[in-house]
Amino acid sequence: MGSAGLPLMLLLLVGALAQIPGSEGRKETPAHFLVQWKSECHFFNGTQRVRLLDWYIYDRQEIDYFDSDLRKYVAVTPLGQPDVDKWSNDKVFMQIKRAEVDSFCRHNYGVLQGISVVGRRAKPTVSISPTKLDPTSPNTILLCIARGFYPLEIEVRWLKNGRPEEEGVAFGEELQNGDWTYQLQVMLETQPQRGDVYACQVEHASLEAPIIVQWEPRSSNSAKSKLWTGIVAAVIGVIFFAMGLSLYLKSKNAIPIQPPAALMN
Repeated sequence: MGSAGLPLMLLLLVGALAQIPGSEGRKETPAHFLVQWKSECHFFNGTQRVRLLDWYIYDRQEIDYFDSDLRKYVAVTPLGQPDVDKWSNDKVFMQIKRAEVDSFCRHNYGVLQGISVVGRRAKPTVSISPTKLDPTSPNTILLCIARGFYPLEIEVRWLKNGRPEEEGVAFGEELQNGDWTYQLQVMLETQPQRGDVYACQVEHASLEAPIIVQWEPRSSNSAKSKLWTGIVAAVIGVIFFAMGLSLYLKSKNAIPIQPPAALMN
């Protein structure tokens, strides 16, 4: 799967500006300021690949950071340069810092795996909801909704008659449900024809096989009404035709009544 960021520590310090390296020489010293240190571990495919990022932020501005992929500190502003020079020249400190990928990130991953959502899997439920934004338009909006899945990474695609459909597709943002699960909506705007089969295919780490939900266009209510009206009219027409034919045959096969003999003489 992709990258999963796990914020593990946020340290806030409040003190005198003179305590910040590189701050000497400033004429105006604020009474209060904010220093933030943020450490973040990124895990790729479990702990197969791990990246450690440390940010140092002074009054909402990042001044320097450590990147385990680069194996060094990088100054972002001149204020952070003295720190970077000092730390980079300390070989023992840098050796300890580079080892934190294992001692900090991988260690805490193992600790948290048993007590948190690390390694947790929740299967999505998938549904399709059709709608028409404009009753006069031939276009139909198909909404594929995947609910209740974890982790975040998920792949949703539309298929039309078994083939991937990319035109008219729009992806929404993953939304948190508040219970460590997510939901995602993927829209398809199309002109369905009778006989077409649409499908929403969802792939996720919690699934052994993709979930595929199908949808087929059906006749509208007006079309159904016209169809039933035509059927009823045809049945009535057949009934009247049968009655007329029956009366005609009866009149043709009727025996003529002979007048009395007295009248004939």
